[in-house]
Amino acid sequence: MAPRPGFPVTARESQEWVDSMKSTFTVLRGAVGVVVMAGFSLVNATVAAQDFGDTPYVQTPQNVVERMLQVARVGPADYVIDLGSGDGRMVITAAQKYGARGFGVDLDRRLVELANKRAASAGVGDRAAFYERDLYETDLTDASVVTIYLLPEVNLMVRPRLLATLKPGTRVVTHDYDMGEWRPDEQMVMDAPDKPVGRDKKSKVYYWVVPANAAGKWRWELTVAGKPAVFDLSLAQNFQDISGSVRVEGGDWRLENARLQGEEISFMLNDAGSKTRYEFSGHLAGQGIVGSVRVSSASAQRQLEWNAVRTELALPAHALLKKPTLQELQLVQ
Repeated sequence: MAPRPGFPVTARESQEWVDSMKSTFTVLRGAVGVVVMAGFSLVNATVAAQDFGDTPYVQTPQNVVERMLQVARVGPADYVIDLGSGDGRMVITAAQKYGARGFGVDLDRRLVELANKRAASAGVGDRAAFYERDLYETDLTDASVVTIYLLPEVNLMVRPRLLATLKPGTRVVTHDYDMGEWRPDEQMVMDAPDKPVGRDKKSKVYYWVVPANAAGKWRWELTVAGKPAVFDLSLAQNFQDISGSVRVEGGDWRLENARLQGEEISFMLNDAGSKTRYEFSGHLAGQGIVGSVRVSSASAQRQLEWNAVRTELALPAHALLKKPTLQELQLVQ
């Protein structure tokens, strides 16, 4: 693979760059993450391939691998794609322990060959495959789970593609580094006694569910005070965070406890005048929402069907963010 924009492009320049990087920056290629510096591989550059001694890679400890798969709730129906698969332990464990299928990609041919041999030895070669492939050119559309151990700059480069191409509801789990402004749905710090880097022997695990596009305007009808009323919802979205208000009979009600996870949406409305609370929960399907609403007042409670139609499509705020560009790494001496 040729170096990406912003990096040396001749063999001599590349070799000089590699030599300088060795003395100032530790390059990681985890078993769950490819050795990349903002998308540049030291192994498959225009320079001659380095041996393992020159390009050390960090294996994700097995207990962290298993925790990542647990957090992602991997099961037999899942298809796991591992970006930067190293020795293949993530997809192999997903196949062995949870019955999942999937594949991993890495730029190092030797690691790809090793991973395929390990999958065959483990008896899961029919469910776990590995390819020498650029992660930016990998088709992710079949994934229900994506696992990642990349450098933070690369996470930010990959993030727009994850949000644009993965199906809503796809789970994403990363090791040690987050996704910038994309707030994780879950995060934790765990002991990693076998971790070959770091003094505290700890690992961070981050988890997200890819959100559907709920931004825009929605409309539905419900009975309010004994007569039909039209509800007009204006919904703003940034990643999985949503907010907005509903206009009903000339009044505006703010959304409370609004939540979006994948294609599942829920929120509450309070009508202060009639002291009635509406609790909505539903599933986004195309340009509609199908679900139910629980209506609670001082005198009674009832549950009704909820069917909303999108009347105006909008883009979530995160879709308008400027795509990160490759920058020269600032090396810390």
